[in-house]
Amino acid sequence: MSSDTLLARLHTFHPKLIDLSLGRTERLLAALGSPHLKLPPVLHVAGTNGKGSTVAHLRAMLEAGGKRVQTYTSPHLVRFHERIRLSGGLISEARLVDILTRCEAVNAGQPITFFEITTVAGFLAFAEDEADYCIVEVGLGGRYDSTNVLERKLATLITPIGLDHQNFLGDSLAGIAGEKAGIIRPGTPAFSAAQAPEALAVIEAEAAGADAPLKVAGRDWKAAADGDGWTFADAAGELRLPVPALAGAHQIGNAALALAALRSLGIAPSQDRIEAALKTVTWPARLQPIIRGPLLDLLATGTRLWLDGGHNPHAAEALAQALAGRKLDLVVGMLEGKDAAEYLRLMAPVTASVKTVPIDGEACHDPENLAELARRVGLKAQAFPEVQSALSACSADEVLICGSLYLAGQVLNASGMIPE
Repeated sequence: MSSDTLLARLHTFHPKLIDLSLGRTERLLAALGSPHLKLPPVLHVAGTNGKGSTVAHLRAMLEAGGKRVQTYTSPHLVRFHERIRLSGGLISEARLVDILTRCEAVNAGQPITFFEITTVAGFLAFAEDEADYCIVEVGLGGRYDSTNVLERKLATLITPIGLDHQNFLGDSLAGIAGEKAGIIRPGTPAFSAAQAPEALAVIEAEAAGADAPLKVAGRDWKAAADGDGWTFADAAGELRLPVPALAGAHQIGNAALALAALRSLGIAPSQDRIEAALKTVTWPARLQPIIRGPLLDLLATGTRLWLDGGHNPHAAEALAQALAGRKLDLVVGMLEGKDAAEYLRLMAPVTASVKTVPIDGEACHDPENLAELARRVGLKAQAFPEVQSALSACSADEVLICGSLYLAGQVLNASGMIPE
């Protein structure tokens, strides 16, 4: 039986895709012998934007220092296997089928969401794999996210917090921060990226209540672009480093959060290894260049094609800053429930035109409605039935496909650039 068949079946065990709770996850873990208690030291990462990039920087630095690292991330872009990285690479098909089969059998048809049972599967795979560290990305929120069954953590990290998933987390930064900060554990070191004052106040209160030592960007470490590189400074001293291989000035903040945590914990590699990690770190669909494939062939020779999966206003703000001074044609598709109007408003300064598209197989903003939202913020916009026809209509020197990780996954698949 293939993993695709198993995964499709796991979607049927609960009527809701998202039902934030820990009870069902705890039940299944207990029935499997509590594999989540047998993991290597865990770095738990929550936040609105930058979680995946921070995980990528943590892994790159630790692996550059010779450590064996596991990661759990979501969602996947092309293949589910991307979510579970063992010490030797992405989980194999045979191993994935094995752990999914065992989880399904022990669950015995009881209600459990897809994310909950696959998180359990990830923890089972990690417990049976030898590694030095395990890096776990929160799926949604934090306090009631399935990954938060983890009690024994080496550290918790919180990336920048913004408005997203308001139907689950609330519509205020303070409320959302409260959910993200729920991953903090008593006495366990916590690290936070720069935050809006109302979000930081909540994080500080949560850490104080748990007697968890908290370090914050701008206060306990500083990072700033410096010529063709950047500088990082904390209590241990200052480093001059190359810019991360991941594009965009905001990646300096993500790299700095990872580095601050590793240095404070005493597990950062030497400077030359940190530099090597920054030069080679990868994380797909974050201002990623599309360098081959049939989609690129639809554009005029020499046109640069970019892909970004950011899908909320906070992500748009960082993306617009990274592209400042340029004018690109945007090919945009967004899921229902996303604040498309604010996303487009923030992207307007770097936009020459907008081509809107649907996202295959997903509940998304209607392209015509999305184009109208773009026009309301003063942008030239037109709806198209698919990405290919939208790209064929682009005329700018640079084109960005953006607005959704699901759309990004479809683009990577069509381009033959499957994450490894």
